[in-house]
Amino acid sequence: MVLSPKAQQLRKRMVHPLLYRFWLFVKLPAAAFAGVRLRELEERRCVVSAPYGWRSQNPFQSTYFAVQAMAAEMSTGALVLLHTADVPFSTLILDIKGSFGKKATSTAWFTCEGGDAVVAAAAEAVATGEPRTIALETVGRMADGTEVSRFVFTWSIKARKSR
Repeated sequence: MVLSPKAQQLRKRMVHPLLYRFWLFVKLPAAAFAGVRLRELEERRCVVSAPYGWRSQNPFQSTYFAVQAMAAEMSTGALVLLHTADVPFSTLILDIKGSFGKKATSTAWFTCEGGDAVVAAAAEAVATGEPRTIALETVGRMADGTEVSRFVFTWSIKARKSR
């Protein structure tokens, strides 16, 4: 899979540390405050980190579930943004499911490898003019490999009509 020039330009802006932090501060200030960071964005995969620290912890000495959910959503949403860069799309999260295995007591890394599924759904939405739904799974793990949480976000994507 090869990214279009527009998608490559978007990716370049998203992985640029200063541009990303500015965008995060403007669009997602809670994630900026919590320290959520985009670590990797490729055609098929996205990795986002959620730190453990005073800005992101709960009273039980682990990373607050909402911070984990922000990082998890970003790992799926960045792939949706990347693969819908060429055509104006309307996107919406229809459903979210999460499960938590262990306490996140250090930085958690959320990995979504659903790029191929996003490409297929976006192409079908453009071809049919109808909205398509796609369920993207992301898994959060600490550096030692311990799974802390797993989320599935169901996205609706629809190509907008030209005005």
